Amino acid sequence: MLVIPAIDLKDGQCVRLRQGVMEDSTVFSNDPVATAERWAQAAARRLHLVDLNGAFAGTPKNADAVKAITAALPNLPVQIGGGIRDCQTIEHYLNAGVSYVIIGTAAVKNPQFVREACERFPGHIIVGIDAKAGYVATDGWAQTSAVRAVDLARDFRDVGVDAIVYTDIERDGMMQGVNISATVDLAQNGGLPVIASGGVTSIDDIQALADVAHQGITGAITGRAIYEGTLDITKAQALADTVSLS
Repeated sequence: MLVIPAIDLKDGQCVRLRQGVMEDSTVFSNDPVATAERWAQAAARRLHLVDLNGAFAGTPKNADAVKAITAALPNLPVQIGGGIRDCQTIEHYLNAGVSYVIIGTAAVKNPQFVREACERFPGHIIVGIDAKAGYVATDGWAQTSAVRAVDLARDFRDVGVDAIVYTDIERDGMMQGVNISATVDLAQNGGLPVIASGGVTSIDDIQALADVAHQGITGAITGRAIYEGTLDITKAQALADTVSLS
């Protein structure tokens, strides 16, 4: 199981939001590359980048920062979400050194796009499912759809999606712990590996996810906790490495 530091990009800065509200942001760094290098030095084996401006605009807005990170750390896998709505954007990111692209809003509004992306870029496509009370939110979490998270995952389980990044919006940035039951339910009933996000606050959350990793949990994304010091990435990854998925 991977413990994946999150770098949320807003106006070229590293920030964290509370429950996805753009106006409720905390700036943690003005230097995304230095932040990425910090987590690489702490033994992170993948980074999770989010273009927050892009998520709302529907087109990449922090691509320069993303490219700077991949150029500085060419051997560290990076996954990026936010504003990915077409294959041209995916190709641009992959050519820039990104390993995985996360399709979120477009997965709900244009599911055929996910299928096309999986065909064109096999092994590089992750679907981001952000949910409130079990229902998928879109457009930078500004809208809540009538689509259930589990149903959306099922729609994509046979098309070549590498994994699901599942975020419980009501836990995100709130330092309240992971919604274990909802995460396990998605992994078990959605039929795809799940990377948990939202509420990963302490080593206890890593332990709780490690305890259910055999049910399809392959990673845990953490943001505010590592910036505020309630979770140590090096210790968390060491604990996660004890998990056997066999």
